[in-house]
Amino acid sequence: MKEIKEIEKSLIKRFRKEIYSKFIHAVKDFDLVKENDHIAVCISGGKDSFLLAKCMQELKRHNKFNFEVEYIVMDPGYKKENLDKIKENAKILNIPIKIFKSNIFEVLNDNQGKSRCYLCARMRRGFLYSKAKELGCNKIALGHHFNDVIETILLNQIYNGTFSGMLPILNSDNFENMQLIRPLFYVKEKDIISFAKYNELSFLNCACEVTARNNCNTSGKKTSKRQEVKELTNRLVEMYSNADINIFNSMFNVNSNTTKSIVKQGNK
Repeated sequence: MKEIKEIEKSLIKRFRKEIYSKFIHAVKDFDLVKENDHIAVCISGGKDSFLLAKCMQELKRHNKFNFEVEYIVMDPGYKKENLDKIKENAKILNIPIKIFKSNIFEVLNDNQGKSRCYLCARMRRGFLYSKAKELGCNKIALGHHFNDVIETILLNQIYNGTFSGMLPILNSDNFENMQLIRPLFYVKEKDIISFAKYNELSFLNCACEVTARNNCNTSGKKTSKRQEVKELTNRLVEMYSNADINIFNSMFNVNSNTTKSIVKQGNK
């Protein structure tokens, strides 16, 4: 495993084009970080959120205006070895995390419905916003990346019949004066994986027991809808190299004339 100085150097040198520059572009394009912001970077233990934390550290180190950052880890009921892994990686990456507990896994185990993943996401978001507000933050930052965006677009189209994606910045409906930001909006997952491999880092993959039982089966007998869409996207890119980019850009290139005509005519 490489030393922290080498890891940080690789982020702004070797992976500058693929990761750090795209991170900076998203911050600037969508005005994600402003002077006097107090941002809670939410770390789940996976590669994406830890990378986001390092990017935010670099931004704070080199940025020309002042803003504050907290690095928070919610423990929804992780097994000891998973929580220990998060602590270990935080120490390796020199990230001063603040851990707080929630009862999410306990609630999920009592809820045997099919919507447990949806319930988990809603509860997680609520706990994160609450902790961020307690710390005096006005924003939470999540590690969703380019591939998360296009997979969400396809998931909503295929399974819900809606055109909806992930926005780079979003106002909270339930927490006044709070926003959610996604600074890795332009960063591709394959480059995050390359960064982790290059620096000999290993992170949590799936620490949710419910997901592990139902969705993370490598035998092919069971898989999550998101994993199915991930594989579909890979096949589309094999057929047409710009398929993922075009799906991503469709969020910003909606033809209002044709969508209106569809609404008027109805689905025949």
